[in-house]
Amino acid sequence: MTDISIVIPARNEAENIATLLDGIDAALAGQDYEVIVVDDASDDGMEGILKARMAQAPQLRVLRNTRAGGQSAAVHSGVQVAKGAICATLDGDGQNPPEELPKLIAPLQAPGSEKIGLVAGQRVGRQDTLSKKLASRFANALRSWVLKDGTRDTGCGLKAFRRAPFLELPYFDHMHRYLPALFSRDGWGVAHVDVAHRARGGGRSHYSNLQRGLVGAVDLLAVAWLIRRRKKSRPTEVTQ
Repeated sequence: MTDISIVIPARNEAENIATLLDGIDAALAGQDYEVIVVDDASDDGMEGILKARMAQAPQLRVLRNTRAGGQSAAVHSGVQVAKGAICATLDGDGQNPPEELPKLIAPLQAPGSEKIGLVAGQRVGRQDTLSKKLASRFANALRSWVLKDGTRDTGCGLKAFRRAPFLELPYFDHMHRYLPALFSRDGWGVAHVDVAHRARGGGRSHYSNLQRGLVGAVDLLAVAWLIRRRKKSRPTEVTQ
């Protein structure tokens, strides 16, 4: 039985994926885990790298989109086929250190942790451009003010959560940035863990600050509406 499923959304990360997978194997040595890479229609040769590695790594599974669907769609697809009751995510670009995974998973496995649904990584010492850090700081401040989700950095790809409640969340593109608010909306506890951050090893980012900002404004209003319209009554079954 698989305990933990690591889900990696990745598009055109041929320069980073092998090193990332090596790091995950080292970080989770001795645990029962699987790794699911969701190849989001890459055309840089990553598909061949993953196929070659699968022959030597039985814990590695690969899903491939024929058309790019985005990060949230990739994560959702990976979690749907995951075998572990606990899932963890990290970005395919290598900026999320895999050695941080045990730190994220541990709170969900601790005694008395049944009410915790999500552990969200919070980046410290970010290795990004100044413009990206400023844009992220503004977006996080606005989101926190509107949603009151108690999270300073929802853009961090390092997260761990219980699979079943994740799949009950309303799906929409870019939902990965609103997981603390969505889990809280459904009555789950959310824990936060500080994690390290690295510079991108190779390749380039697939998003611009303008793209993130335009999409984020619409999503923020939608999530605020979902929270306002949440199911407020949760009955318990009456027994004799």
